Amino acid sequence: MREVIYKHALKNALDYGRADSKAVLGKVLAELPELRKKVNEIMPAVEEVVREVNSLPKEKLTEEIKKYEFIEKKEKRTELPELANAENVVLRFAPNPSGPLHIGHCRAAILNDEYAKRYKGKFILRLEDTDPARVDPQAYDAILHDLEWLGVSIHEIAIQSDRLDIYYEHAKKLIEIDAAYVCTCPQEEFRKLRNRSIACKCREISAEENLKRFAKMFRERKEGEAVVRVKTDLKLPDPAMRDFIILRITDEPHPRVNRRVYPLYNFSVAVDDHLMNVTHVLRGKDHIINTRKQEFIYDYFGWKKPEFIHYGLLKIEGLELSTSLMAKGIKEGIYSDWSDVRLGTLLAMKRRGIQPEAIRRAMLDVGIKDTDISFSWKNLYAYNGEIIEPKANRYFFVPSPRELLVEGCADKTALAPLHPDFPERGKRKLEIKAREGKTRIYISQQDFDALKEGEVVRLMEAFNVEILRVDNKAFAKFHSEALEEARRRRAKLIQWVPEENAKVRVIAPEGMIEGLGEVNLKNLRAGGIVQFERFGFVRVDEAGKDELVVYFAHK
Repeated sequence: MREVIYKHALKNALDYGRADSKAVLGKVLAELPELRKKVNEIMPAVEEVVREVNSLPKEKLTEEIKKYEFIEKKEKRTELPELANAENVVLRFAPNPSGPLHIGHCRAAILNDEYAKRYKGKFILRLEDTDPARVDPQAYDAILHDLEWLGVSIHEIAIQSDRLDIYYEHAKKLIEIDAAYVCTCPQEEFRKLRNRSIACKCREISAEENLKRFAKMFRERKEGEAVVRVKTDLKLPDPAMRDFIILRITDEPHPRVNRRVYPLYNFSVAVDDHLMNVTHVLRGKDHIINTRKQEFIYDYFGWKKPEFIHYGLLKIEGLELSTSLMAKGIKEGIYSDWSDVRLGTLLAMKRRGIQPEAIRRAMLDVGIKDTDISFSWKNLYAYNGEIIEPKANRYFFVPSPRELLVEGCADKTALAPLHPDFPERGKRKLEIKAREGKTRIYISQQDFDALKEGEVVRLMEAFNVEILRVDNKAFAKFHSEALEEARRRRAKLIQWVPEENAKVRVIAPEGMIEGLGEVNLKNLRAGGIVQFERFGFVRVDEAGKDELVVYFAHK
């Protein structure tokens, strides 16, 4: 049994940098299901073996695991299905410029980009800004920068506020063929009639009179006094489909144009998709009702419809994704700006050190399946770890530091590799200074709480100490130098920093963590990504000051 535990602990440590007792237990029980009734008995053995394995250097782990055979189950990556009628493919990504992009936008942006590249087609970025109340003037450039960062290739950019005259002309055509009319009924009155499948008095007015009414919308009518409705079947089961609005008046100022009449979503989108020769529309199944509305516009004009693909909804939890709530929170000082790590914006992802390629891989896994799915942050972080792990040098960091006073030791220079897999990068120095045979170091609160009087622990890359007592500080004495002695005793490995250190502030979505890091951190530059050993990956945000500010990426 111990051999099986040891085997899986080695594999777990190599896969994730450090073995986890619960994960190892799961693998052991999968291989030896007869032990399921003895979990309480074998768990101490698992924990003991995991401690032993976690004390081994990586080269030793690699050597030891060669003794065992593993049948690898290769995960089959889901390929995007082929598009139907995929000739001269034209796709579009059409966000509202109400703020920068967030993780929720990435599925549509990346899937359209992938298909455009697969079929050597065209990718159109269309900024749908015909609701002035929702437009953020800074979002136009922000969205372009976000897509560039994501690696999306844009072939054409269209802004709907530049195309208002096009929508007016098409609205006039619908009125001329008696497919639309100008409605001046109070909204509540119209709703009551609509719900009873009764036409309002405006519906039967002639096309000539409706054209006059339409002209007055631009000159005389006030907000709420008139709208343009497209004619549909008043007996449709869904009341929202009956004579829906396609243009309305608003006095809300627009940052780019000085107009009062604006198209609604389903009208402008249908007109644009046709005129821009869009062949495939990829969007969530929450747009199915919008597709039905847009089909009325296609049918009235006799246009060929694009291929509509409605995928399942993607549920994303953990970070704020509502653009309006994010903007409100920034205005009220709840969030610092759009890059606040409590938000799901791409600016926040970038600030944390999440790589665009990791986001792309995660979204390709989600794909265009028609079933609803919850977004897996775990998968995103796993992909991101694969990308940044080889680049990220290692450093010691102790959160919520506590003092450990060691007696009987001399000055020592501890040497630790910058990266265990790349010895050519060299080693970093940690200077331990003894004063009258005593030295002060700092360890994390978690390690401090686990200390027991009389046990021997190893200070990573340094020496072994015996714990004498623990109260508001921990007291220990030098025990031995050799790593082999620590292994023989199965001593816990403890991360530490010497008395000369660097103040560190870690900003994470869950809150701020203060601690101390090794003095070598002062040499880092802003923008770099490193790994705090046994803590996680972080991106350096502010360096060269009294305090290093880093943003937490993930474990």
